Amino acid sequence: MRAALKAIGVGVLLLLVAAGGAAWVKREEVARLWAVQKLFDPERIVWNFGHMGALFHAVELPIGPGDAVQPMLAGEAVPLPAGSQERIAARRITGIVVLSEGLMTHESYHEGTGAEDLRISWSVAKSYVSALMGILLDAGEIESLDDPVTRYAPELAGSAYDGARIGDVLRMQSGVAFNEDYFDYWSDINKMGRIMALGGSLDSFTAGLDGRAGPPGEIWRYVSMDTHVLGMVMRGATGQDMATLLGERLLQPMGLEGRPTLLTDARGQGFVLGGLNMMLRDYALFGLLYLQDGRLGERRIVPYDWVRESTVPSANTAPGATRYGLHWWIPKTGEGEFMAAGIYGQYIYVNRPARVVIAVSAADPGFGQEAVRDGMIDWFREIAIANVEAR
Repeated sequence: MRAALKAIGVGVLLLLVAAGGAAWVKREEVARLWAVQKLFDPERIVWNFGHMGALFHAVELPIGPGDAVQPMLAGEAVPLPAGSQERIAARRITGIVVLSEGLMTHESYHEGTGAEDLRISWSVAKSYVSALMGILLDAGEIESLDDPVTRYAPELAGSAYDGARIGDVLRMQSGVAFNEDYFDYWSDINKMGRIMALGGSLDSFTAGLDGRAGPPGEIWRYVSMDTHVLGMVMRGATGQDMATLLGERLLQPMGLEGRPTLLTDARGQGFVLGGLNMMLRDYALFGLLYLQDGRLGERRIVPYDWVRESTVPSANTAPGATRYGLHWWIPKTGEGEFMAAGIYGQYIYVNRPARVVIAVSAADPGFGQEAVRDGMIDWFREIAIANVEAR
């Protein structure tokens, strides 16, 4: 991935040089291009992941300075299982928060990070988009998951998304052909990165996708732009941008401790497929919201039925693979477990039977290996068991 992003950065700079005097490039734009190039460098990655708002376009989410904070109550400390420190070092874990029956039983930060850092979510943000979809469906602003996405995002007519239903996209079964290989300079995901770096529009990029891998609703394929399409649908249905929707409809009622930000493209449209930046405690609070079936305290935030529907397998994943619901991951085995997950080792893990939530931020260079992901799930289960035994 680092090699691919370096190629992206160099390629973009060459384009700027070739333009010569035709355009004046602002110093901050050049800085963003170099930030893309250096984003995953081992020496810089931990700092970068905690300072994304200083590197790229970002907006503060409107949760208001006077909003009541949901207290994170401390419980009796529960030690991590044997071998955890070695795992933390090997996986470059920067923070871990454990909640047991709603009480915090472990909180630690590593690699020079701290509790007040705003850590990048990467694809953990996709599960927040799912929660917001449930809220808008319950409010009647979106009528049905069977609606075609073009009903609310007509600019997608004629694209590869034409004919896909909202439910297809939520399950990552849009049928759109999309190359998500970070090591391929010409992959779709790297083209998207270059467009963002050059000040382009994510909406236009998405509407320009015209390749199909199959009919909508049949085969599960992980396509990050599916989440952007959900954002386009929600913006079209409400007339509000995603920063406003996420802030006012979901995060403000939760009572976050920090002040989160959202990365955007140069047009101000939210990078909702991976651009949330939040304190780790606040990520854990989102897990607690789902553990408690959409409630925090006396406040219902996400509909009960939506929480339950979203976090069970419903996508047509391959036999033996990690299962998928409505923008939530479900481990290969076991019942009552689900998680949000992002590249480089970002997790919100929820274990309903154990009543445990685990939030992890990391800069894990081995995140793409299946054995690493399976090992993390096993570790989460060990932590859950230790917390049940400590009660």
